[in-house]
Amino acid sequence: MTDPIGNRCIDPKGLMLFFVELINEGVTRKELGIAIKKGGLKVNMKYQWRITKYNPAFRDQDGVYMKDEWISSSDIGQTFNGKELTLNEYLEVEKAYVHAVMEFLKESQLTSLRIIQLQIHHEFLSDKSSLLYEEAFYLPIVEDAVIHEKDIPTVCKMVLRDYIHCHFVSMGQFFVHFGWDYYMYIGSNQPCNNAIKFAQNNKLFVEEYPSPYYLVEEKVIRYVEWAAKNEEVIVGEERLQNVPLSELQKALHLSEEHPVIGSFTIKHDNKDFFQQFINHKMDFSKYEYYLYCGD
Repeated sequence: MTDPIGNRCIDPKGLMLFFVELINEGVTRKELGIAIKKGGLKVNMKYQWRITKYNPAFRDQDGVYMKDEWISSSDIGQTFNGKELTLNEYLEVEKAYVHAVMEFLKESQLTSLRIIQLQIHHEFLSDKSSLLYEEAFYLPIVEDAVIHEKDIPTVCKMVLRDYIHCHFVSMGQFFVHFGWDYYMYIGSNQPCNNAIKFAQNNKLFVEEYPSPYYLVEEKVIRYVEWAAKNEEVIVGEERLQNVPLSELQKALHLSEEHPVIGSFTIKHDNKDFFQQFINHKMDFSKYEYYLYCGD
């Protein structure tokens, strides 16, 4: 289903339940309509979990994991606690993560997710000789793309195997955040009790835990940054103040569902938009410009 206020592919049943829940919590229909049109609906995710292979029993009082375990697909063949991590053992754990995502998605009554904060590691994708490479990894993935449920497992595997990095979101309803060291965080406005049991039955540990990557719009800080051409070091920045989210989405050619979090290249076709909010006079002959959005 494509909604009438944009080009967002949204599961209709999940969206309707989401809107009904907001109205039950006191948001009026008029407020809901205005917020959607402005792209400024601000909703805290009701349930958030940390879902990993790491047993909380091995954490110290500060939450630091003390047991020596593998943390990446690149650890295949290495030894941990006297035992070598085999390809098959790795794939069993990976399968549990991927299937857990799909179970949480199903219980949240969604059939697609949007990709944000995409980074593609082309040097890994070009190595087709790797035992972890699959032909399906050549999906046409771009920032802000909608990924339907049949392709979500493939994208999850690409992330877990370090071919790409990204997060999944669905407007105010759901997210999957992939962190460092094989950490995964899922958020939903549904309690997902069956999905939790599924993950636990597949040797994963599910903890109520807020994702460190989750940001509501009022907490996001945005800067225009610049670096000398062909250099990576940022030499200047100015903070953007009071710029509507909907205007940023339009300037960056993003959907109304995209939270505008991450880093974006500012180009000639949108430089005039950003120039009006900063004192520095943009000079593309000397600098490359970026929009940084985070906390």
